[in-house]
Amino acid sequence: MPDLKAELTQRGLLHDATPGLEERLGTGPITGYVGFDPTAESLHVGNLIPMMGLAWLHRAGGTAIAVLGGGTGLVGDPSGKRSERPLLPPDAIAANCARIGDQLSRFLGADEERVRIVNNVEWLRDIPLLAFLRDTGKHFTLSYMLQKESVKGRMELGISFTEFAYMLVQAYDYWHLYCSEGCELQMGGSDQWGNITAGIELVARRERAKVHGLVFPLLTTATGTKFGKSEAGNVWLDAEKTSPYRFHQFWLNCDDQDVERLLKLCTFMPLEDITAIITKHLESPGARHAQRLLAKDVTTRIHGSDTTASVIQASRILFGDTTIRDTDTAALEILAGELTVGRIADTAVAHGIGIVDALLTAGLASSKADARRGIRGGGFRVNGDKIAGDSQVLGRADLLAGRYILLQKGRKNHALLITDA
Repeated sequence: MPDLKAELTQRGLLHDATPGLEERLGTGPITGYVGFDPTAESLHVGNLIPMMGLAWLHRAGGTAIAVLGGGTGLVGDPSGKRSERPLLPPDAIAANCARIGDQLSRFLGADEERVRIVNNVEWLRDIPLLAFLRDTGKHFTLSYMLQKESVKGRMELGISFTEFAYMLVQAYDYWHLYCSEGCELQMGGSDQWGNITAGIELVARRERAKVHGLVFPLLTTATGTKFGKSEAGNVWLDAEKTSPYRFHQFWLNCDDQDVERLLKLCTFMPLEDITAIITKHLESPGARHAQRLLAKDVTTRIHGSDTTASVIQASRILFGDTTIRDTDTAALEILAGELTVGRIADTAVAHGIGIVDALLTAGLASSKADARRGIRGGGFRVNGDKIAGDSQVLGRADLLAGRYILLQKGRKNHALLITDA
């Protein structure tokens, strides 16, 4: 597996690693793990980096273990936090673990031999306190723990004993996985370095064994700001929290300064292909060639090829890049989740609905007078076509996929009328 570290380095995925890892990779396949925090209902774009790291480990021939923090989530990781995390009820943590586990399973794929998704509550919940203090706590001094950034940064504002002891619980994870799975590599974001090295220390002291750590860079933009947020907040991998359309648009709208790096970090495209993509992109940046390929690739792996195809078709409709009459039901359903929707009775369409009333129902006109002025000025369209006049009547022949009518005001304002059929 000597190519793993080289691949991660060339793609900008390697932030730091413990000495000797490259030599260990050169001896053969390794088992590695990444932990995932279940304090939210879904993973988000920032989690893609450690997910990609696990996937590259698997592709290189190693065994990839995703650890759901069903146990550690009950304690709370202070890393990168300025204040105490609110503790969620155990049933909420368990529900979050189930949803996150499904996301990881889809992303990592089915390989019963070399991909495993486990929950650390299975081995943490029954540890006797005295045994934990004796077998784990005795190996760490206060001075060692106080030097960790996750603790040091919280000393002035205060840190509970619960969060102070978190690194010991995560260290126990590494020891347990080393003993039960032969795991020799823990990976994570760069903010996890202190927790990872604590695990390495515990394995060394209890088992007299050498294991390794590797951390990825935190995902940021070219300007140094945290990547993975939109105006609406976090960009989630769960379709119920961030729709596939908005997820795709997020990647499509990434800055030219970031797109090459994101292609390297968040896709499996060969590096030579990425070079060719950027070369073509630079010939006409306005066409957003690189962003389109990035958005399609990432959205396909998170939401599937069928959903992505419908999302792209829906996007093309709104930007005038396709014939609206050819739109399929799936794309229109996606648009229904993104646009203002007006409901109309099927019987009204059967008898014919005036265009002025249609624009009012869709919310694109404030009054009949406003609708008529807009029609005279050529500011409205129906299913991509100019409106003939304010006496135009819409009927069944105007329905897309038997249920939808797309109305447009100017270039950017769209609305859907949907029948109750």
